[in-house]
Amino acid sequence: MTKYLFIISSFVSVGVYGQETSNIQKDTAVKILSEVTVSASRTKESLLRSPVSIQKAGEQYFRMSAAPSFYDALEHLQGVQLITPSLGFKVLNARGFANTTNVRFAQLVDGMDVASPHIGGPIANALGPSDLDVTNVEILPGVASALYGMNTVNGLANISTKNPFTSEGLSIQQKTALTHLGDANSAVKAYTETSIRWAKVISPKLAFKINGTFNQGYDWVANDHRELNGQANASTGLLGKDNPAQDPLSSYGNESSDRRTISLGGRNYVVARTGYDEKDVVDYDLRNIKADAGIYYQLKPGMTLTYLYHMALLDNVYQRANRFRLEDYLVQQHGLQFQSNSVQLKVYLNRENTGNSYNLRSMAENIDRNYKPDNQWYAEYTTAFNAATNAGATIADAHRQGRVAADAGRPLPGTEAFSNSLTRLAQINNWDIGAALKVKASFIHAEGQLDLTQDLLSSLKEKAGLQILVGADHRTYVIEPDGNYFINPKAGKEYTNIHYAKTGGFVSVTKTLLNGDLKLGAILRGDKNDYFDLMLTPRFTAVYSPVNTQHFRASYQSGYRYPSIFEAYSNVNSGGVKRVGGLPAMSQGIFENAWLASSITSFQQAVLNDVNTAGLTQNQAIERIKDC
Repeated sequence: MTKYLFIISSFVSVGVYGQETSNIQKDTAVKILSEVTVSASRTKESLLRSPVSIQKAGEQYFRMSAAPSFYDALEHLQGVQLITPSLGFKVLNARGFANTTNVRFAQLVDGMDVASPHIGGPIANALGPSDLDVTNVEILPGVASALYGMNTVNGLANISTKNPFTSEGLSIQQKTALTHLGDANSAVKAYTETSIRWAKVISPKLAFKINGTFNQGYDWVANDHRELNGQANASTGLLGKDNPAQDPLSSYGNESSDRRTISLGGRNYVVARTGYDEKDVVDYDLRNIKADAGIYYQLKPGMTLTYLYHMALLDNVYQRANRFRLEDYLVQQHGLQFQSNSVQLKVYLNRENTGNSYNLRSMAENIDRNYKPDNQWYAEYTTAFNAATNAGATIADAHRQGRVAADAGRPLPGTEAFSNSLTRLAQINNWDIGAALKVKASFIHAEGQLDLTQDLLSSLKEKAGLQILVGADHRTYVIEPDGNYFINPKAGKEYTNIHYAKTGGFVSVTKTLLNGDLKLGAILRGDKNDYFDLMLTPRFTAVYSPVNTQHFRASYQSGYRYPSIFEAYSNVNSGGVKRVGGLPAMSQGIFENAWLASSITSFQQAVLNDVNTAGLTQNQAIERIKDC
C-alpha cells in the first residue's frame, strides 16, 4: 500500500554564461546569441538572457545526431536523462527522483500537455511529432511550477512543431534497423519506421498539415532469473534450486501472494506456486500508429487560430509496479489555440482507452489458479510430498515430486489450452480472477495568459522597463470507474464518474535596469486542488549582462506536486499488494493500521526459524516475536 501527498521542492541556481567570438567560432556565436526561447518566461526572449537554465535543440542538432529519432537525441542534452523501461516506452527526466512513470516531469507539444490521463505522464512520444514535423525542443531542467503548475518539479519539455505557412510541402522518411543482434533470447528482428508529412497553404489566411507515422519492432525480452526469495527456507537448509519458494525476477505467479507456509513432516516450509516466465505471457511485438492534423487560420498578421488533433494506437510494454502489455491502447488529443502578440488561449481534451491491455503478473497468477485453485494445489502438493518421504526420498526430492503432482494438468506455454486461457483472462476486468486493464479516462484543460504591457499598459514597458504577464488555468480529470482499477469512493456512487480538478493562476513581473543590462523577475503562482489547501509557489530571478557575450544568472524557485489520478484513486490487487490511492477518501482507516512489507517478511522469517530450529509451535513463535 502506498500513500501520496503533494511534494514540495526548492531549487537555487547561480550561473555564468559566455561565448567566445574568435574568427573560427564567429558564425556559431552569432547563431547562439540570436537563439530565441519562449518556455522559460512564456514570452519570447534571448536564450542566453533567459532567467532560468534552459536547453534548446533544433533541426540542425537532430540532423547531426546519430540517435534513431529526435526524441532519443534529447538524452544527449546537458542535464537530461532518458529512462528506457521498454523499446517503445521511454521517459524523459531532468532533475530529481524519477521512475518509469515520471509524473514529476511535464511534456508539452505546442504548449499542450500530452500526458495519458490515468498514467499521469506521456507514453514516450506517442502523441508527439515525428522527425519530419519537429522544429525545436526546449527543456527546462528543474522546478518549473511557478509558470506551469503541478507536476513540473523535475522539469519540462516543450516540443514545437512546424507551421504549415512557413514549412509547406510533402516529406517522406523511412528508417530501418536490425535489433537483437547476438541476443540469446531472440532471433534478429527488424525495426522499421515510416513517416509522412504534408503541409499546404490554401490561401494567405488558411493552411493545414497532416502527419502520419507507423513503426514496428520487437521489444527486449525480460529474462532475468535472479532470485528474489532465496532465504525463504534457509532455516531448513533448502537453498538455490532446492528452495520450493523460488521467485525469479522475470517470472510471475510465484510472488508473496502466491506462497503459503505449510507444515510437512513436522517442519514448516514456504512453498510457492510454479508461475510463468514473463516471455510466456506477453507478446513483445511493438507497433505504433500515430497521426496528427492541424488547421491554421490567420485572422490578421500576428493573430492565429489553430485546431490540432493527435492520436496514437499502440501495442507496447509498460512498466509501473507491475508490467503491462498495452494492446490496442488508444490516446487522443483535441486542441484549440488562439495566439496574438499579447494574448494566448488554449483549451484541449486528452482521452485514453486502454483497449485490450492486461497486467502480466495477474495473468500468470490467474492462469495457474484458473486450472487449479490454491487450496486444491497445496493439498495435492502435501499428499505427494508425504508419499515421497514415506518412500525414502530426500526432503528436496520430495518437494520436487510434490510440485510435479500438483502441477498435473497445468497449461504449458505454446499449447492451445494456454493460449485460450490467456485470451480469456485478458478480458476479465478483475485482477483477483483475471488480468484485463480496462480504463477509460480523460482530462480537459483550459488556460490563458495576457501580456498587460504589450498593448493595454504599453507605456509601462516603454518608460519603466516593466513587463507584466498574468495567466490562469484549470484542469478537470474524468475517470470512468471500471470496478477494478478505479472505484468512486463516494458511498452509493461506486460506478459514477470520478471528477478530480485543479485551478491555478500566476502573476509575472519583469523589470529591466542599468540600461537593460540587468533584468529582475518575480513570479507568484497559486493553485487549488481538490482535497488540498491553496499552494503558493514563487520564483525570483536576476540576469546581468555587462556585454552581449557574457551573462550572469541567479534564480530561486520552489515547486510542488499533487498526486496523479492513479496515485489518488487507484484501488487494485497488484499481486500481493493492495494498491490504494493516497487521498483520505480512499485510504482512511487503512494506513493507520498498516505494516511495512519488509517488517512482515522479517516477522515471517523469524517465526519460521523458531519453528524449524527451536522446536516451538507456530503459535508459540508468534507470541514470542510479536512484541519484539
